[in-house]
Amino acid sequence: MKFKPIVITSRSATFEMENLDIVTTNEYELFVNGNLYTKTNMNVVSIFGLNPNTEYEISVKENNNSEQIKIKTLYESVWLNVKRFGAKGDGKTNDTNALQATILACPDNGCVYIPEGNYYTSPLFLRSNITIELAKGARLVGDVDRNHYPVLPGLTYTSDEKDEYNLGSWEGNPLDCFASIITGINVENVNIIGEGVIDGNAQNSDWWVDVRTKRIAWRPRGVFLNKCKNITLQGVTVTNTPSWNLHPYFSENLKFIDLKIVNPKNSPNTDGCDPESCKNVDIIGVNFSVGDDCIAVKSGKIYMGRKYKKPSELFNIRNCSMNFGHGAIVLGSEMSGGIKNFTVSQCLFNQTDRGLRIKTRRGRGKDAIIDGITFENIKMTKVLTPLVINMFYYCDPDGHTEYVYSKEKLPVDDRTPYLGKFVFKDIDCEDVNVAAGTFFGLPEQPIDSITIDNVSFHYAENPVADKPAMMDGLESMSGRGIILSYVNEVNIKNVTFTGLKNKEYELNQVNIFNK
Repeated sequence: MKFKPIVITSRSATFEMENLDIVTTNEYELFVNGNLYTKTNMNVVSIFGLNPNTEYEISVKENNNSEQIKIKTLYESVWLNVKRFGAKGDGKTNDTNALQATILACPDNGCVYIPEGNYYTSPLFLRSNITIELAKGARLVGDVDRNHYPVLPGLTYTSDEKDEYNLGSWEGNPLDCFASIITGINVENVNIIGEGVIDGNAQNSDWWVDVRTKRIAWRPRGVFLNKCKNITLQGVTVTNTPSWNLHPYFSENLKFIDLKIVNPKNSPNTDGCDPESCKNVDIIGVNFSVGDDCIAVKSGKIYMGRKYKKPSELFNIRNCSMNFGHGAIVLGSEMSGGIKNFTVSQCLFNQTDRGLRIKTRRGRGKDAIIDGITFENIKMTKVLTPLVINMFYYCDPDGHTEYVYSKEKLPVDDRTPYLGKFVFKDIDCEDVNVAAGTFFGLPEQPIDSITIDNVSFHYAENPVADKPAMMDGLESMSGRGIILSYVNEVNIKNVTFTGLKNKEYELNQVNIFNK
């Protein structure tokens, strides 16, 4: 059994089994210096409680097979316990000042240690070059009073009035928003590790009430990273967030490893992880169970896309489990800066409305390019519609206008988005209900290329009806095959349908269909 380290910090390490199994594998034993650490069947496993700047022998044993590697943890300058700074951890005392003081007092390469306890807190701001360790049993509990949350202004113009400084963001636009329980602004080289919990405590506040009304500012996230570099979240649980759980924004070199992202199924806008205009992002071994999209990759609406032209690019999503929510992996719809070079593999999708979902619309702009997208080695269970590409997504105040919904061929101009090459390979879909896949390109800008290779669709015995894509003029349906409209080239290889009572393929304006 081969395995490799994917994260090493001063006090922890995460390993990934090198196989093609989806999320789990055969049970194996993990040893540290010859001592049994855990038994598990997970492809991604973490070790905590290590000492800094220390060599360890890590071994994995399965039956009579054994593999060993050596690692060395990172150097650490100092270890600061927040309780020495006055934090109580009793769930009642407001520990914000003590926690923030510890973070600010921590020198480069130091570690802020948060031991077991419930730490009631308002937003905390990160500084560069530190590790924050949330011990097992430690919980950051969000303050329920929005008046205690700083506001991050959406736009502030520079002193010479030649540029702008963007701090706050809401759904693809630079708008005032509240700071989050963990907020990073222009920081780098930060690790947030451990077996503890970041709890937004939204269920005990009014964050989930009247969510479309701005009250002082727009809702905070669980973790917000604005223009940050080299950030790792490892092991922790993020839960009960006012809106999106993780929101990296114009950031790069990010690792989200072996996390648990948990929100009630009926909690509004609690997306799991929404990277926006980010580069070099690894999301590996994360378990999602949320009230909205599990992962939704974005790059801003037209203002941000046109001004900064900053795509989300170079993503690897692997060995993740997506449960409930609207979509498992979603690209868009706020993607005016583009999304490219994106790979999803070895993932499990369970009971999401849609599996792999791309959504855009007229008006996102000429820089709204999605290209180089690969989804492979994926298992879907009870996903209503496994594959969706929709260029008529009806969102925003003008989402239901004729310009957005028209099926006529309109001029290609600065407002027209572009969808390039998409590969769907080695995918098994159980209990399909609505349709196997729906792909709707624009008459004036068809989807360039779709490849569906070695994909099986097994239909529910009594499929429920629903709309497979959020677009005007699309009827509710059930038990349908693959619907393709305005696509330049479609390549089909070894695709099977079990229990399908309708046509396998419904084609409209598909230029090349290879089967």
